[in-house]
Amino acid sequence: MSAVAPAAVANTGTAPKMPTPTPKQRMLHGPVLPTLLRLATPNVLGLFANTIVIGFDGYIVGRLGSDALAGVALVLPLAMLMLQMSAGALGGSTTAVVARALGAGDARHATRLAQHALLLGLAASLLFTLVASGPAVYVAMGARDGVLAQASSYAAVLFAGASAVWSVNVLTGIVRGTGGMVAAAVALVATTAMHLVLCPVLVFGAGPIPALGVAGAATSTVTVNAVTAIALFAWLSRRDAQVRLVGGSWQIHRAAFRSVLGVALPSALGPILSNGAILAATAYVGVFGTLTIAAYGIAARLEYILVPIAFGIGGALTAMVATNLGAHQPERAKSATWAGAGVVLLVTGSIGLVAAVQPSLWMNMFTTDPAVAAAGSTYLRIVGGTYGFFGLGLALFFASQGAGRMRWPLLASTSRLLVVAVGGWIAVHVVHAGPEALYAVIALGLVAMGVTVSAATYLSNWDTGRH
Repeated sequence: MSAVAPAAVANTGTAPKMPTPTPKQRMLHGPVLPTLLRLATPNVLGLFANTIVIGFDGYIVGRLGSDALAGVALVLPLAMLMLQMSAGALGGSTTAVVARALGAGDARHATRLAQHALLLGLAASLLFTLVASGPAVYVAMGARDGVLAQASSYAAVLFAGASAVWSVNVLTGIVRGTGGMVAAAVALVATTAMHLVLCPVLVFGAGPIPALGVAGAATSTVTVNAVTAIALFAWLSRRDAQVRLVGGSWQIHRAAFRSVLGVALPSALGPILSNGAILAATAYVGVFGTLTIAAYGIAARLEYILVPIAFGIGGALTAMVATNLGAHQPERAKSATWAGAGVVLLVTGSIGLVAAVQPSLWMNMFTTDPAVAAAGSTYLRIVGGTYGFFGLGLALFFASQGAGRMRWPLLASTSRLLVVAVGGWIAVHVVHAGPEALYAVIALGLVAMGVTVSAATYLSNWDTGRH
């Protein structure tokens, strides 16, 4: 009996633990929606930090008066264009090409693509420094006197430090491409925490630190992004990194630039077209005076907050779609696309409906002026109900980026721009209607964008490349 006992004990022992699946394995083989939500949750939490920054900056600047609020409102479209191009266009494209290379099992190529994407980000940042840091563009947008002074002060600092913003967003794109959503989220949360402490100190002054006004908010943004970029570069240079920026050669390969730009250039047109629509709307709103501009700046800021929410899930979508297509699993990539798009539609649509029904919940956070609050509430009542279409369009943009299918998303953004530019001109300069008519045109532009990209994604064939 004693001779049998050891065998019996061995047979009843616990089974060996299975190794924990890697992010790549989950993206390729895990259940679609739970896997997507698992990837997206830290991404959403990290990008919610960006949401806090957008609202926090509006609150801080709002304490400086109407001229400061209107000045920053004029810079905001260009600032968000830079954010969307660096994070959504180049950063998202970097996620796509890195994830696809890793999905195909080629870590060396993924590293080469990441290095070239970072170089492209530094080059692109110089363009924003040259174009957007001076006052000329804000004069062209209608800024005058105190509003122009505030806009110029903010822009001069923000765009002088554009390289910090571009670098941190490309680096987080690399991290997401490896499936490291938690690391990317930690970086964003840390950036936000630093900004929440530093921004009011620089804006209002403290002890020996002088009050810099709106320039202080921009200085804080540049500083904290630079710190985070250095930290991310160091993290991507560790020995066990899937994509290791330091340790290998940094030789220039034109094919690598072409691979990144093949996705990044059409992706960059999306934010340009979207922000072109916003710039056109801002210019038309300027016809109605400083009070309406200030109110629009507060109300439309909610739209910018929807972007990080959509990007939080969209960034995970880009990685999951690209990884599955790299592994030749197009059906799974499509399933992930609709699952993610549905979640974004639900979240952004719900926020928009709340804003439309109770706009004071948003407006009263930023202004105590009843006239400004009333004017902004009018905008939200008309436009808020269409924010679900906006979120849907953004989610499908990121999925298409992962698939490398950008033609139809660009046509969708073009449709939005045409609706706002042409319809807004008719409403303001031909019919001479009030701001309510302009706001209805803006809402129609968001619907056109969401419907167009949804139909195109449904009809697109990601298996053969026919689209």
